[in-house]
Amino acid sequence: MYLTGLGTALPPQRYTQWECWEALQRSPQFSTLKPRSHALLRKVLCADNGIEARHAVVTDLAEAFVLTPDALHARFSEHAPSLASLAAERALSAARLAPSQIDAVVISTCTGYLCPGLTSYVGERLGLRPDVIALDLVGQGCGAALPNLRAGEALIASGQANHVLCVCVEICSAALYLDDDPGVLISACLFGDGAAAAVVSSQPSPHGRRVEWTAAQSLHEPSERDLLRFEQRAGMLRNMLSREVPTRAAGHVQKLLAGMLDRQSLKASEISEWILHAGGREVLVALQKQLNLTEDEICLSASVLREVGNVSSPFVLFVLERALARNEPGGWWWMSSFGAGFSCHGALLKVD
Repeated sequence: MYLTGLGTALPPQRYTQWECWEALQRSPQFSTLKPRSHALLRKVLCADNGIEARHAVVTDLAEAFVLTPDALHARFSEHAPSLASLAAERALSAARLAPSQIDAVVISTCTGYLCPGLTSYVGERLGLRPDVIALDLVGQGCGAALPNLRAGEALIASGQANHVLCVCVEICSAALYLDDDPGVLISACLFGDGAAAAVVSSQPSPHGRRVEWTAAQSLHEPSERDLLRFEQRAGMLRNMLSREVPTRAAGHVQKLLAGMLDRQSLKASEISEWILHAGGREVLVALQKQLNLTEDEICLSASVLREVGNVSSPFVLFVLERALARNEPGGWWWMSSFGAGFSCHGALLKVD
């Protein structure tokens, strides 16, 4: 399987962390929080936490704090289809394919729910064929991009598709929740809205670089499910985030990488580019330490985190797009994501 086109999309509204702090203080929820929660929010938003700004679909930050089930669902249902479609259009353009050439579409999200799913709305907007294979994947959290691509790989390997459109979209502002739990508060300071799409094909594209998907694997640890997941509370999504996540995530990524390198008879020193999900600054620091990487080797993940925050499942595709745009050296590239479950995913790419 080959990655033949990539596209990303962000809402036009971009808010600095300081602007978020100022808006938060004016929100109706702020007065309900304890003083220690105020201190934590100020520390995360106003100090250097690796994020300078985030994008959101709301046109005014005051709108972000309208936190009712109906308002949050309306935010998701209005913006997820359009943002996903924009990323998909850009991926198709990069692949130089018409919508009619797409045989299957796979869309992942965890920040909202529609029935019929997003594939119905995106397929309509793009003008995909009526017989397109349409798969909606939910519940995989930040790690969803790689399982999504593996679904595309399976469709291609089975002969059911030559070109698959793989899309991840998260309207994280539709899953905002505030209470005095430290993990909930930190989550509110990290996530931004965004979408990314990849076209995967049975043959390499004659245009641009050759990116071959050579191997992939996942690890699942259900016993650690409560470290990182959504729960439903009062009809809204509430993100549960444990302080153990950075250490556990780094350990799982290292374990997955070691196994895959061994099976491919490769060494870590042969990896020329690292495409890593960065859940936050502490996660990225833990990954750097666990994998024994330099600042340069994590710089692309750090730059995406700094400029747009944690956009959840699309994040690694933002990093991959940036690596290709910068014409980073070819060879073996490692891409890894992790998220709810606790789950961890990795893939080896051969880039020419």
